Amino acid sequence: MTDTTQLQQTALASDADAIVPVRARMPHPAFLLEGGMDALTAMNKVAASTEIPEMILHLVTLRASQINGCSWCTVEHTRELREVDGTSEERIAAVASWREAPYFTARERAALAFTEAVTRVADKTDAVPDELWNEVSAVFSKREIAALLFSIGTINVWNRINAAIRQPAGSR
Repeated sequence: MTDTTQLQQTALASDADAIVPVRARMPHPAFLLEGGMDALTAMNKVAASTEIPEMILHLVTLRASQINGCSWCTVEHTRELREVDGTSEERIAAVASWREAPYFTARERAALAFTEAVTRVADKTDAVPDELWNEVSAVFSKREIAALLFSIGTINVWNRINAAIRQPAGSR
């Protein structure tokens, strides 16, 4: 092998190992439209206006973001769970497979199941079956369920906007 060929192969290998830069397709719509950020922020405030622990809302937003493939929100809500709530790395890593993990309370499990159902409404003819509704109603008040619905709905809006514009994780 010639020195030039070896250098080319080394360069290709190092390029393949480099982090690929990702750029958003456009500036974020929440900042482009008058009142866009205010509207989304207001919905988040409504969701946080009940007695639901902030940690449950952070679990909900992380799980929906995982389902929707929103890199920005997945990274952000992982950070919130770690830094704001003091959640362990094991528990955060287990959110995607919460059913098989021993780290979640009955309320957290109900919120995660509800999040999956509401996020995936098109996957079933009965998006939120009575059995799930009853499980959620057994551990949350009507106001808390309303807050969960606002939180799940709002994070799904964020996820869909971010996915459409390819908002990269870590950028603001």
